[in-house]
Amino acid sequence: MFGRRPDGRRLKDVDPVVQITPYLMPMRCDAQVFLEHKLDYEMLSRYIAKKGVEGEKITFMQIIIAAYVRGVSQHPEINRFIKNKQYFSRNNLSVSFTLLKDSQNHDSQESVVRIEFDPTDTLFDVRDRMIAAIEANRGEGTGEGGDVFIDKLAKGVLAVPGLASIIVGLVRLLDRYGLVPGAFLKELPFYSSMFITNNASIGLHHVWHHIYNFGNVGAFFGMGSILKEATVDAEGKARMKRWLPIGVTVDERITSGAHYAAFFADVVRSLNHPELLETAPETVRYDPDVEYHVPKLKS
Repeated sequence: MFGRRPDGRRLKDVDPVVQITPYLMPMRCDAQVFLEHKLDYEMLSRYIAKKGVEGEKITFMQIIIAAYVRGVSQHPEINRFIKNKQYFSRNNLSVSFTLLKDSQNHDSQESVVRIEFDPTDTLFDVRDRMIAAIEANRGEGTGEGGDVFIDKLAKGVLAVPGLASIIVGLVRLLDRYGLVPGAFLKELPFYSSMFITNNASIGLHHVWHHIYNFGNVGAFFGMGSILKEATVDAEGKARMKRWLPIGVTVDERITSGAHYAAFFADVVRSLNHPELLETAPETVRYDPDVEYHVPKLKS
């Protein structure tokens, strides 16, 4: 309310052509744009193997999220959202994803993890934050079920017939005017910079996932199973090459096409040269009056 929300600050200096789009496309489902990128699976596999020999265990998903974090650190325009047709700069850099409670059992319950990152995070910082969140969510080392807030909330509201509709409707109403408590928003995965799903882990193809109208997620990344394609190398010889495909869905209203193009160019550069993510960025850009930090995890 009055230009402030627990998760962001209202922006007024927005390109008029961009600023008018929420009136033309009121919902995120109106404004979804779909992209596809294929990662060089063989190159990244060699990089991951090399890091393993050096004692640093890294996964594909950690590299992708680290590349996203690095891209936002240079292009804060991507980390904006729209609420009530007004533009806000998000005061956190957060990523949500779904994981199985038991990674070895595809029939186990799912849970959703939301993690906040610092724009200066390296690949190793991103990895450490993800490992800590996953272990806490699965209750590893505690002997407990590891239920997090979103799990308990869903179970509670579904226990009473009709309560779910009332709660969701109330949250939508309060959210429209920025009155949802910040502590509550931090627990909901629908209020994140980006959502990512790893379909490859369950043997499915990549998807162009919808962006939820509930909440304010601005981008959705969908990793898929490895693709094999026939290619011709520099010597003119045919060979099979493996790719890791990613389906990307974004809300085109958030910023201009030029900003999106620059952002994805930086993300692709990081994915093609993951060693760049091993060190912090030289500089970080923020929207005016919106600077945020997350303390590094202690090693």
